[in-house]
Amino acid sequence: MHIGVLGTGTVGRTLAQALVDRGHEVRMGSRAAGNEKAVAWAGQAGPLASEGSFADAAAFGDLSINATAGAASLEALESVGAELLAGKVLIDVANPLQFSEGGPPTLSVCNDDSLGESIQRAFPEARVVKALNTMTAAVMVQPDLVPGAHTVFICGDAMDAKAQVTGLLEEFGWPRAAILDLGDITAARGMEMYLPLWLRIWGATGTAVLNIELRVAE
Repeated sequence: MHIGVLGTGTVGRTLAQALVDRGHEVRMGSRAAGNEKAVAWAGQAGPLASEGSFADAAAFGDLSINATAGAASLEALESVGAELLAGKVLIDVANPLQFSEGGPPTLSVCNDDSLGESIQRAFPEARVVKALNTMTAAVMVQPDLVPGAHTVFICGDAMDAKAQVTGLLEEFGWPRAAILDLGDITAARGMEMYLPLWLRIWGATGTAVLNIELRVAE
């Protein structure tokens, strides 16, 4: 599959490398072609890897991943344009964190809205699926770093899009039983609001290599 990864940070590079390792052709996108991090990644990742602008990556991909910083995600996607996203699956792994001096990050949107919903509204013909935003990048693509069973959440309005994303998650090593569909894109509110708690858990435990297991009474 051709996949566009928008974002050159740790999450973008980790996802892009994991996809290349599984035989997908991946183009990493940034604000402008020639981004230093993207060029370096493409140079070491092999013949399945390339880089370009956000629009280049989205045009290349049969499926795209938004791994940009949440505060900049809408701007990044606007630089792509609605036509290049129309009809395609867009996996949103970003969180709308905003940082201020002297305190932990907060959410720029929450409670009655979410970044995932904002993206779906802005690009109504895209098939947005929120996924993988509740864990650190390494666990996204190597769930066995966390021992035992644990859960990855997805949500979105299009069932076939969620089925495609589920297939990718299984390629990363997530068992089907660990993938929990929370429903339509409004469930992104809860997924994103979990992040402040996740950050506190990281601080309390001293490691970001963690995840939660959902247990349901029989």
